[in-house]
Amino acid sequence: MIRLDSERLLYREMDEHDFDAVAGILRDPEVRRIWEQEFPDEEVRAWIERRQRGYRQNGIDYLLAVEKATGEPIGQVGVLREEIDGQTVWGVGYILRGDCRGKGYATEGARRMAAYAFDELGADRIVCDIRPINAPSLAVARRLGMTRTGSFVKMVHGQPMEHLIFTLTPEDFRR
Repeated sequence: MIRLDSERLLYREMDEHDFDAVAGILRDPEVRRIWEQEFPDEEVRAWIERRQRGYRQNGIDYLLAVEKATGEPIGQVGVLREEIDGQTVWGVGYILRGDCRGKGYATEGARRMAAYAFDELGADRIVCDIRPINAPSLAVARRLGMTRTGSFVKMVHGQPMEHLIFTLTPEDFRR
């Protein structure tokens, strides 16, 4: 079972006992706006099952990010195996509760996951695929030192959604 930490956060695998916390994160109005979807109970359960499958298949996936000081789940941050334009790549993802945005948690978590991808997984690069309308996530990618390297259309629940691709190499990360 994977458990990581950073200055203010602990990251751990999620399971069905985390349903309420995960549902609260996914049902946040900003998450729903950017992803253009609702998350009924069955989709929240499927989300948690996909994360668990990712742990088994890849050793890591979205992890529940928990604030050390309070023990409260504040979001999900992780390293994901993703398919982008026919290539399988390591990606870094972050989703926070609305009341936890603007506090540097996404940047802190993404930095920790990038370090994990480079140091533990031996990734030669990581990517973030971000909706163009998601200004806060775009800012996190830039703070990490990522460079925009393209765009693609991702099918999400049968809907085509444009995503920008940002890439980071170990060399750029260490600068």
